[in-house]
Amino acid sequence: MSDKIFGSCLCGAVTYKVVNDFKRFYFCHCGQCQKITGSAHAANLITEPDAIKWTAGEVHKKQFNYPDRDFTVVFCTECGSGLPFVTKSGKALIVPAGSLDARQNIEPNYNIFWAERASWYDDGKQANQCDGFPN
Repeated sequence: MSDKIFGSCLCGAVTYKVVNDFKRFYFCHCGQCQKITGSAHAANLITEPDAIKWTAGEVHKKQFNYPDRDFTVVFCTECGSGLPFVTKSGKALIVPAGSLDARQNIEPNYNIFWAERASWYDDGKQANQCDGFPN
């Protein structure tokens, strides 16, 4: 693997390296991604399915396939963090951007499933910004 970047779950039980050749970067606002992340959207990097090598903790990976949509989620059984997964079609590797260990210099291409976005998402962009908890 050339030009590798590293990622892991929150507790560090699962680690991986992935080729830094992402094809797309989507913010997914679908209802399933809102449930999975507990947030307004998922931040997913897309690349080739063979671009990943698991380096530790594969025994801690659990996969859930959503029955009514081409949707999968993989997470750490210890801490619940989202982890990379290959799509059901086998055509792409989805890497949760927050699972990467270092910041990447890549900008999102699209906000997908925009019509499903959280009702409070647009108002939230106007909220005050803080570097930590507000006083």
